[in-house]
Amino acid sequence: MTKLAIDAAFDPAANDPVQATQLPLSEDGPCLDTVQLARLERSFRNWTDGTPRRDIRLSRRRILLIFLLIRYTGAKLNEILQLNPFADINGQTVCIRACETEEPDARTIVIAEPLGREIETALLDPEFRRILTNGFAVDPAFVRRKFYERAESCGFAKNLGGPEMIRRARAVELMRGNMPLPAVQKLLGLAPSQTAVHASFSEEELLQATQQFIKRESSRKTSARNSFFGKIIAIERGDVQARITLINLDGHQVTSIITIESLNRLGLRLGQLITAEVKAPWIMLQRGRTLSGCSADNRLQGEIARINRGTVNSECVVRLDTHTELCALISTNESENAGFAVGEQVWAIFNGFAVILHADD
Repeated sequence: MTKLAIDAAFDPAANDPVQATQLPLSEDGPCLDTVQLARLERSFRNWTDGTPRRDIRLSRRRILLIFLLIRYTGAKLNEILQLNPFADINGQTVCIRACETEEPDARTIVIAEPLGREIETALLDPEFRRILTNGFAVDPAFVRRKFYERAESCGFAKNLGGPEMIRRARAVELMRGNMPLPAVQKLLGLAPSQTAVHASFSEEELLQATQQFIKRESSRKTSARNSFFGKIIAIERGDVQARITLINLDGHQVTSIITIESLNRLGLRLGQLITAEVKAPWIMLQRGRTLSGCSADNRLQGEIARINRGTVNSECVVRLDTHTELCALISTNESENAGFAVGEQVWAIFNGFAVILHADD
């Protein structure tokens, strides 16, 4: 089992101690996984937009950005609260200064392009800029309460949603994504372990590894049509084939049926992060809000968002939620005869044999 030397700030009972105590951390320790972190992020976003009052939305947006920065940089709460958003964030990187040190110990953290754009867009709002006159300086106790509230709204134990535990979850997520241990430690501002010292990664190599990981991570979490990134929640073995079920970041379950040989070759296991893809011609659409008499392994309800009609075939894009779309390719005659229309409720149906699995590298 991979171990990570990690400081006491990951301990929810600790209060950002000045001295960093090295503690071993197992990947199997209690913390939110990638899918649960996505649910927590969704909760923060819904909470931010869930009030008609603009002044409250702007105040909540600051808490949302604090969460996003901790969630994706793995920085300590106090490190984020002392950020100058107008000087320390440039859309591609965040300059983190350790709480106990001066400028020479600052570290630069690469952030994904979508997060960078979101922060830059927020900072262009004159009213939001006025709220950030003092940067992210908010009472830490207030921030923690909001983190706990969001965690409980998702059905999680509140301590798992605390800033330190989000930081810990990020560390575990990075390790499970096969980011080199020295890169993880550098990103989080941790002292290198003996294992990391002997790995002999140069500063440039560590930066390159981090950039590649962040880019890959951002890409796989986008709502690419007919691509589901999530974790395996069930494996049913048969004599010749196995049924694999995963849940994606938006809570949709997808089932794939593969051979036992493929199961062993991919080394699939419960909890593993994986990508499932299904080709557009293999997806059938059925109208209506209810579905009965269907034996397909995968039945996902959504709304037709767009129809791109061609001479022979047409693309029907079904929106499952605000973040996930599926594209079905059907004949234009079939589309017209069925009377499919934008805004109509439909079911996207496909068999497990049509789902291709790609193990996360």
